[in-house]
Amino acid sequence: MNRAELIVALAEKSGLNKQKTKKVLESYMEIVTEKMCQKEEIVIVGFGTLTPRSQSTRMARNPKTGDPVEIKARTTVKFKPGKYLLEAINGKKQK
Repeated sequence: MNRAELIVALAEKSGLNKQKTKKVLESYMEIVTEKMCQKEEIVIVGFGTLTPRSQSTRMARNPKTGDPVEIKARTTVKFKPGKYLLEAINGKKQK
C-alpha cells in the first residue's frame, strides 16, 4: 500500500474527505519525524512503539566486489508491534 492508497483507505474508514485525510496523514508524519529527530519514543498502546535507535560505525562488504566498506554511525527507527496488532495478524481473537 502506498501513500495515495492509504489516504483513500483512511478517508473511507473515517468518513473524512481525501484532502482532510491527506492533511491528517501529513501532520502525523511530521510529528513522528520531529519526535524521532528529538530521540523521543512514540507509544500507541495496542498498536506499537516507534523508538529511535543509534547504530555504531561498523564494517561490511560491498556485495558486488567483496571489498570491505565502513558504514558510518547513524540513527534508525525500531518498530515494536503491540499486543493487539500481533494478535490481529496472527489470527487470535481480540477481547
